[in-house]
Amino acid sequence: MKKITLIIAFLFLAQLSNAQDTCATAVTITAGTYVVSAVNGTQVPSPICADNGTGATAGEWYVYTPTQDRTTTITTDIAINSGGDTRFHVYTGTCAALVCFSGDDDGGIIGNGFLSTATFNVTAGTTYYIAFDNKWNSGGFTFQLTETPVIVLPTPPITYTSQNIATINSGFNLCVVDMNGDYLDDIVGVSNNNLRVHTQGAGGTFTVTDYPITGTSFMPGWSMAAGDFNKDGKNDVILGSGNGLSLWKSNGSGYTNVTPGDYIFCQRTNFADLNNDGNLDIFSCHDIAPNCYYLNGGGLTNSLTFYQSNTTPGAMNFGTIGGNYATLFTDFDNDGDTDVFVSKCSGPPCELHRNDGGGVYTDVSAFAQINVTPIQTWSSAIGDFDNDGDMDVIITASSGSHKYFRNNVDATNTLQPFTNITAGSGWDTNASTNIDNIAYDFDNDGFLDVLGGGNKIMFNQHNSTFVGFTYSGIGVGAIGDLNNDGFLDIQNGNTIRYAVPNTNKWIKVSLQGIQTNKNGIGARVEIYGAWGKQVRDIRSGEGFKYMSSLNAHFGIGQATTISQVIVRWPNGLVDTYNNVSPNQTLHVVEGATLGVNSFNNTVFSVFPNPAKNVVNIQLKANQSVTLKSASVFDLSGKEVLKIDDLGQPVNVEKLATGTYILSISDTDNRSYAQKFIKE
Repeated sequence: MKKITLIIAFLFLAQLSNAQDTCATAVTITAGTYVVSAVNGTQVPSPICADNGTGATAGEWYVYTPTQDRTTTITTDIAINSGGDTRFHVYTGTCAALVCFSGDDDGGIIGNGFLSTATFNVTAGTTYYIAFDNKWNSGGFTFQLTETPVIVLPTPPITYTSQNIATINSGFNLCVVDMNGDYLDDIVGVSNNNLRVHTQGAGGTFTVTDYPITGTSFMPGWSMAAGDFNKDGKNDVILGSGNGLSLWKSNGSGYTNVTPGDYIFCQRTNFADLNNDGNLDIFSCHDIAPNCYYLNGGGLTNSLTFYQSNTTPGAMNFGTIGGNYATLFTDFDNDGDTDVFVSKCSGPPCELHRNDGGGVYTDVSAFAQINVTPIQTWSSAIGDFDNDGDMDVIITASSGSHKYFRNNVDATNTLQPFTNITAGSGWDTNASTNIDNIAYDFDNDGFLDVLGGGNKIMFNQHNSTFVGFTYSGIGVGAIGDLNNDGFLDIQNGNTIRYAVPNTNKWIKVSLQGIQTNKNGIGARVEIYGAWGKQVRDIRSGEGFKYMSSLNAHFGIGQATTISQVIVRWPNGLVDTYNNVSPNQTLHVVEGATLGVNSFNNTVFSVFPNPAKNVVNIQLKANQSVTLKSASVFDLSGKEVLKIDDLGQPVNVEKLATGTYILSISDTDNRSYAQKFIKE
């Protein structure tokens, strides 16, 4: 009898140990602590909700159905697991049709930083499936599920309707950007050997076009960026993978694959004009080594030259170690050039590299006092959150706690230490973490908000505090105005969440560079009115993974007029528009508003102006730069004259009557511009 009892007990224990091997036999759990003896289930988690792609061969499954709306945390980031490596996925739906809801890989901070943690809001009565896989380790571990009450908030300031579009079905649907030169945001998807563009038409309709791509390309498993690399009026895309990157470059009728072949464990990729020569360069965070970039040779070939920070002779310095997860290019000291903020994972503090000109970037992280530890972040939300004219930083945690820093740049455009204003800001009590965090004015009230983890938008309360509003199933994705109604929409997978317009007014500013890059990446757009001042920098690549609109978008609340719009181009040109009506797109062509005397650069002057036959170039007093070469552009952006000898007057006799921009480069590859008229 005793033997029979032992056999029955053994069979019962065996049944328990196998009960979580598939979704259908998942073990029901509630708040508490659970021990996983090994990851050896027969059903492999699919789809993959956490990052780092496929590669698992086994899974362990659990099912959780909350009885009340809760903020729930699932974590292996506890001391008993120190040194471990886990990954998990959270689904809704049914076992036959699982839908990704949350998940994490390497969000922990204990031990080696490879443990997992995720916080999200759940709905009473909804079933959530939790699956751990053996991508990194099949060994056992302990995990915890905790619940906290959801704070009930007033009605959110913006609501959304959702639409699924079946044709958004590429392998990677990460990008919203104009692709055909009409400045309306399109949807861009990437699969092996195919670029799929949903071109926006009237009323938010879409026309689908596929562009076949030949050759072998890396896929953007980590990030995607867009910009007009070859200055032909069509945007090109960077695809960042764990082995390197590929550039899909427009060629007139389609796109050409350019894969340099250099090994980079890419995280965030960006287009940026690193040397200010008017051509977009390619930047990539490197996970396990110093950051990398390719300089664009311009001209007919747009050749790529590879550099690695602190490694390649002559390379610009963007840090000396790995752990680089997201770069954001913006002007922190208001001096007219683009600085670089690097979000770091796995322990090292974030870095701020100030652009000092001539290809020199200086690490000022310690001076700025943003190099706090411990913190684990894959991306940071950066923008002028208090509308005082400079860019602030919210280091948004992928695990742990968020930090909010106010920029204190002074009137002389000199960077000062930032002030940590996390306490009482709402970020100190926001338990939702995420690898991707982005700053936009979602409700058009004139202040930047942040979309991050927990199905939540943190809405700016206009006083350096934020309040989070939760939306069912919402998540970070590519951002743009996908029905041209002036409100920002969110594209995630094949779902578009269209903002339902409120009564707030808005303005969009689209840019067309002439001497600078076509997109105006690196330009600053300022608007002035009853609210004071708002600023946006044009950036290719926000957050960690996605590519969003290159149009500058502003909400202005209930204001009825915009007293001034100013665009400060990377080469120093400034375009100004006065008394601009809201609820429109303002298209700004570089130099279009300038009279010949309304902009005078600080380096050189030209005379006579207007000119009939020749233009003379003269350095201004106290200038120590050495001018190297010059080009003349018409206002369509076409280079009409190339000058290599600046010691002689420039012959403009053959140019047609009209207005031109003279762009001059010095021996440090810095560019300066001046407008002139040919009579």
